[in-house]
Amino acid sequence: KKEKKEKKKEKKKEKKKKKKKKKKEKKKKKEKKKEKKKEKKKKKEKKKEKKKEKKKEKKKEKKKEKKKEKKKEKKKKEKKKEKKKKKKKKKKKKKKKKKKKKNCL
Repeated sequence: KKEKKEKKKEKKKEKKKKKKKKKKEKKKKKEKKKEKKKEKKKKKEKKKEKKKEKKKEKKKEKKKEKKKEKKKEKKKKEKKKEKKKKKKKKKKKKKKKKKKKKNCL
């Protein structure tokens, strides 16, 4: 009988140990899961940050492009004005020549 009791006690102890182990394992697993989640979150944040950065970069690029475009436009306009001025001058010269010829007659 004593032996039987001893055995039972032993078994109980074993069970308890196993339970404890299981609990520990579960805890570990949970911790790992938590860690993983954290990692994921961090990664997501990083991705978001990168996206934001990219967007900013794009915006900057666009602005630069626009500025360039505007400058080009301005230059074009300037050139046109210049051309017009030159044309006017040429016309004036021609007129003068014609007048001279008329006087000769």
